[in-house]
Amino acid sequence: MTVEHFQAPNDGALSPKMLTAYARDGVLVLENMFSRQVCEALMTRAGELVDGFDPDVARTVFSTTIRGQDRDDYFATSGGTIRFFLEDGVLTPDGNLNRDKAKCINKIGHALHDLDPVFDGFSRLPKLAAVAQSIGCAQPLLLQSMYIFKQPGIGGEVIWHQDSAFLHTQPLSVVGFWVALEDATVANGCLWALPGQHLEPLRNRYRYIDGALTTEQLDPEPWPDDGKIPLEVPQGTLVVLHGSLPHRSDSNFSDKSRHAYTLHLIDGACVYSPDNWLQRPNDMPLSGF
Repeated sequence: MTVEHFQAPNDGALSPKMLTAYARDGVLVLENMFSRQVCEALMTRAGELVDGFDPDVARTVFSTTIRGQDRDDYFATSGGTIRFFLEDGVLTPDGNLNRDKAKCINKIGHALHDLDPVFDGFSRLPKLAAVAQSIGCAQPLLLQSMYIFKQPGIGGEVIWHQDSAFLHTQPLSVVGFWVALEDATVANGCLWALPGQHLEPLRNRYRYIDGALTTEQLDPEPWPDDGKIPLEVPQGTLVVLHGSLPHRSDSNFSDKSRHAYTLHLIDGACVYSPDNWLQRPNDMPLSGF
């Protein structure tokens, strides 16, 4: 099985063929959605944000295989701010960084789209709004944003997951916009997906239970490796991910980074589950494009 790659429409309005592919696969690959200059502007801005980050304020490692951040307020309260998360393996036993600060960051999250003017402007481009409208998001609300570095030689693995397990609405509505700011290859940790598996129910929920963030198992069956497809894409590609689509990425053991920007939308016509991990401050209501 393969995932068809399309030339991105200039205005973001999806063709019937694109919509058919998205409905069938749960993933849509739109190449040349953004220019090299646009991608480099976001990379430059991310570098400026990292330059201003003081690691002495917080040294929180982000990992999908080691869940230490569950107990860390720095992660759990990041839905309405901009925070920096380190790669696993960059801290010495006494808590210092073992390499240059710029090579230690796993990601920045989770409200870049609201609080940083550069990412705000990019996240609300009309052609992104047109993609959301095309796939049937009636009242799109921009919920979460992440700048992901996938550092060379150390960029961490992200295990199989469905975004709706983390950003749950009733009915399910979350959609991921994943933007390749650099070429993404198997070597540097590109996305992998299980096309068509978005039609399966959620396997788990990551939510608050009795005041603690907990992964609630709904179905113990592991995701199969059979049928997984690497989404190798060039810089400037937009990958649209259905909220129930299982996807992952491997560690980056290459000498090339794999920067990406991810924006998650929900439909304001749906109910955002009050037990979701990501909660916004009361004075920061969600907004659309």
